[in-house]
Formats: sequence, structure tokens, C-alpha cells
Amino acid sequence: MFNKILIANRGEIACRVMTTARRMGIRTVAVYSDADANSRHVAMADEAVRIGPAAASESYLRSDWIVAAVWATGADAVHPGYGFLSENEAFAQVLAEAGLVFIGPPGSSMRAMGSKSAAKQLMEGANVPLVPGYHGDNQDADFLQQQGDRIGYPVLLKASAGGGGKGMRVVAKRDEFITALASCQREAKASFGDEHVLIEKYVQRPRHIEIQVFADRHDNAVSLFERDCSVQRRHQKIIEEAPAPGMTAARRRAMGEAAVAAAKAVGYVGAGTVEFIADQAGEFFFMEMNTRLQVEHPVTEMITGYDLVEWQLRVASGEALTSMIPDLQEELSIRGHSFEARIYAENPDKGFLPATGRILHLAQPGAVEFRRNHDDNSFHDPAPVRIDAGVRAGDQITPHYDPMIAKLIVWGEDRPHALARMQAALTEFHIVGVANNVDFLSRLVANDAFARGDVHTGLIEQERERLFPGTDGDERQSQSTHAMLAFACARILADETRNAAADPWSSAHGWRLNTTYRRVLTLNADSTAHDVVIEYARDGYVFHYDGTSTALAFTAHAGSAMAIRFGEHTLSADVVRAGDELHVFYSGRHRVLALADIIAQSAAAEVETGRLTAPMPGKLIAIHAVSGARVERGTPLLVMEAMKMEHTIVAPSDGVISEVLYAVGDQVVEGAELVRFSPVTESG
Repeated sequence: MFNKILIANRGEIACRVMTTARRMGIRTVAVYSDADANSRHVAMADEAVRIGPAAASESYLRSDWIVAAVWATGADAVHPGYGFLSENEAFAQVLAEAGLVFIGPPGSSMRAMGSKSAAKQLMEGANVPLVPGYHGDNQDADFLQQQGDRIGYPVLLKASAGGGGKGMRVVAKRDEFITALASCQREAKASFGDEHVLIEKYVQRPRHIEIQVFADRHDNAVSLFERDCSVQRRHQKIIEEAPAPGMTAARRRAMGEAAVAAAKAVGYVGAGTVEFIADQAGEFFFMEMNTRLQVEHPVTEMITGYDLVEWQLRVASGEALTSMIPDLQEELSIRGHSFEARIYAENPDKGFLPATGRILHLAQPGAVEFRRNHDDNSFHDPAPVRIDAGVRAGDQITPHYDPMIAKLIVWGEDRPHALARMQAALTEFHIVGVANNVDFLSRLVANDAFARGDVHTGLIEQERERLFPGTDGDERQSQSTHAMLAFACARILADETRNAAADPWSSAHGWRLNTTYRRVLTLNADSTAHDVVIEYARDGYVFHYDGTSTALAFTAHAGSAMAIRFGEHTLSADVVRAGDELHVFYSGRHRVLALADIIAQSAAAEVETGRLTAPMPGKLIAIHAVSGARVERGTPLLVMEAMKMEHTIVAPSDGVISEVLYAVGDQVVEGAELVRFSPVTESG
């Protein structure tokens, strides 16, 4: 077994690997960029080495700097995590030539599966079912369009060298093909250095089901069953579960056998995932193989009881799978059900655009970080809640890397119990300082279709009206408004009381000689101003809002945790104050209430019309707008990239481009004016 390993990655996966390594008595080395100098994975490691500036291309993707760190620290092996260099054949070869162990598959396996096109051809020869498509080398645009015509629309364009949903476009009809192809190639080039694409028939209401496989150097390979990863946004997973809802024993066996055959066909070693697309009739087709540990591996660990990182380390050191599971496939079984929710810094209401900022407050449900279920690695009930995270309160989410904050994993004896546990855990996950998807995830797991297990890759779009409810029609939110406002007012009053001087003339208690003091607090929420009148009373306050009057007193206040007596009820909430914003986490809801700022409101009113601003921090990668040109509503003007995700900015109406303020390659901040635009009417 290794004495010391270097983890060539960052964030939660680096922390995850270190947790198992520490339990096994293996020392760890972290690498970090300038942006990660104070990160959690650096703090967890036994040693840490700087490898370059913030940009991944100058740090985490620099194999030469990482190899130098290996030599400098005397590490025996390198764990690549996922992403970055984890599926880089050249990196594995460099390590092999240096006499170092790559904790992953052989370079030949990565080469065979690294190109989606080559992998499809290989699987075709192995009689693995394939979706109709084109996987060849001819990348001429006209030829590719002909192939799309032959396959029949809708078709899916995919980056041949990629993964993670990057470089994917659905083309619904022929006249959209060329534009979508150019965008797909551009994103593929930026993300993977290769603009080669393939085309597949787009399966309607498809399910994304993957099989976890594991193989050793002794010709043993097993399937650790399936994960359903159908619930996605922007072609990227946000909810995974195991086992897949509705999976039959016969189909599980067939998919497992196909996945093991695929792994053996390329001489695979270590942890890998064979991904299939399944239609509503139950047919399944090979998509790709990810030659690494997957982000969603925890749900497999939860239902099987095995530590997959431990298996990686033991197999890489030369052990056979039979040392972990003597009877191999016959010894493996499923118990219970598990979900994983990916908690991202992103804005679901703005097309899930990634967000940046500092995490000012982070409260999580009670959970383990990771634990093996038993000393002999046999199965018993796992921890009900597990969190794999790479960030802490106070950490900065930057535009340089994936915006994942944490993975929330739960286990239950069956799907309904696991789902209830996930719903409860999400209500206890409170984040302030950066936009995030926790509230969206809460609505998603409570959605009727999801609860029934009626999952497919188009679920979010299908359920859009229910997943993105308007504030006016959200009865539950309306009913909680009084309580939310009361908590915000209580926090304001508590802060004033705590900070007040001892004499009555400067006190914030509202004491007045021979009178009762009333004050108005204006709180803005969801573009609506709420005027609350607070009347100071001898034993608390009276809360006046929307024609009602309710006694109010705060009974407990420790940090952000507050308890108030509101009328005849005692209520509890987490109330976090960030400047003039009050974040109220109450009854499973998060509401942001802002104290009205007259100066800021005046400034906002003066903002000129006819300007287009950056919806996120990022880099301009394409500019179609030309100064002086007249454009129609919906015309693409610019393309931005952040965290390897593209976002196209279009004309909001018919108009004329007055001025383009930036060039391709420029880095811009959120809210930066990009184009001066003059709307025109039909008469203009």
C-alpha cells in the first residue's frame, strides 16, 4: 500500500479522497492555485504545494507542475479526482514514465473511451446497443448537416472529447443545425481543446442511467449496479439516485453485464462508469464511459456499503477485487435507497447561470462527512445524512472553477423514506452571500412527478410552472409573509437593542415620555415593498401589517438563531443579516428582505434604458453585434463563458446597436454594460 499520495484536484473530491486516505494511514499532498491558497482541501492535507495562478489552464491542468510537486514531496501515487486531468491519457503516461502510480485506468483505456466517436465504434463491435448516429471523423459542416438529416430531427450534438454536459446542443429542426454546430464546436474547443463533434438521435423523454463498474489487474470486473441521473439542467446532473426507480431485475442484470463487457473490452482497471440512455419502453443504448470516479459515486456507496475510494487505492496498489469481495458479483447486493443533491452557487431563476461571491453564512443539517459502514466493510445501515463539501463559511466562490458548494447525500430503507429525509435535510441547508439552488432543489424533490419516480432528462422543463412559481400564486409563501416580516423586524430590533447605549435618550427600545412610539420599517421582497408599523410596548412590540395587529417579542437570540413570540405562537427561524439584507430561513423557506434604501432606489430609477449588461462574471468568447447595425428582437449579440458554460445575450427588442464596449477575450464583471442599444418601434 502507498505511504503518501498526491491529489491532483481541488474542492470536495480532494477532501473526499483525503478522508479515506487518512483512515487507511496514508499521508496526503494537496496542490493548489493562488485562488485556493486558503481552501478547505489545503487545510485538510498533510502537505500542500502551490502549482500556479488561479486559471485552471495555468495550474490544475499543468501536468508538469503537478509532477514536480510529486517529486518534491516524495508521493508514491497520484489520485486525479474527477475533471481536470482525471481522463488525460498524456498525464497518465507521464506518471508511468516517471515510475509513479496513476490511481486510475491505463492510458490505453482512456484513449479507447476518451473519444466518444471511437468508443461508439468500439462498442458497436462488442455488440453493446447504440443510439443511431454519426461518430465519424468527417467534420465538414455541410456533411454533418446531411448526417443530421439522415438520422432525423431532433438530433443531439455532442463534443466528442468531452463530458459533464459541456459541448452539447439539441437541434430540433434543420434550419437550426449550423448555428448550433458552431456553438457546440466553440464550447468543445474551449473546454477540451478539441472541436470534434458527434451526432445522435435525440431520444424523447430519455432517462440517463449509468452503471458503476470496477475492475482490477487480475481480470476481475464487477458491476455495482445503477444510478439514475436523469434530472438535469443545462445537460448537467443535479439529482442522482440509486437504485433507479422502476428498474427491473432483468434489465439491471442486462445493463450490468453490458457495462462489464464494455470495461473488459478496453482492458479497464479501477473505478469507471458506463453511461446509458434509456427510453420509456425500457430499451437502453450506450452513451459513453467515464474513466474515473464519478461525482455521484456516494449514492452507490450508500446502497452497497463499500468505500469506492478505498477500492481505488487498493486496486492501484496491485490488490485483487477478491480481497474486498471474495465472491465478486455474487457478493454484491442493494440495500435501501439513496439520493444525492448537488448544491451549486447558481441562480435557477436566471437559467441556472453560475454565481460568484463570498459565503457569509453556511448552516448544514447534522451529517457525517464520510464513513465506512463497518470495520469489516460489510453492510449495515449507513448514516442517514452525509455531506461531501469543499468549501466553508467565509470561502470565496470564484469564476475560475465549477461552482459546486457541496453534495448532500441521504439514505433510507426505501425510496419514500430517503426522499422524506432529503426534503428535511434541504430545509436545514442555509447559505447566505452567494446565489444558490437550495430552494429550487427543495421544490424539485417535493414535485409530484419526481416523487412518483417519473423522471427523465426533460423533467425540469416539463414541470417549469411548478418549479418556478410566481410569488403571487404561491399560497404557502403568501401565508408565511407575516411571519417572515416579523422575524426580519425582530432581528432589526434585537440588533438595535444590543447596540444601544445605556441612557434612555439614545436607547433603541422606543421609550418615550407620556407617549407610545411608532415607526415604519419598509422591507422589500420579490420586487414588492412591505410597510410594517412597529409600536413599542412595555413588554415587547406590536406588529402592524396589512390591516392586522399582532403582539411581538423575541424570546431567544443566539447568533442567527431566533425565537419569537408572535401572537399566541412561539416560532423559530434562522435570521442572517448581511448589511441591509435580512435572510430569513423559516418553515423550509428562504426569503430575502431588504431594508429600503431611498438613495439606492433613486439611483436605480436613473439607470438609462437601452443598455445590455453582463448577467454573470465571465469572458466574452464571441461578439456578433456590430455598431450601427439594426437588429431584430432575439438576435444573438454576444456569447459569454463562465465556468465553461456558454450564455448567449440576445437583443431584447428590435433596435440599433449604438456601441459595442468590449472585445472577444475580455473578462467582465456581473452587471457590466456590454452594448449600448437603442430600441426602435415599427414607426422608428
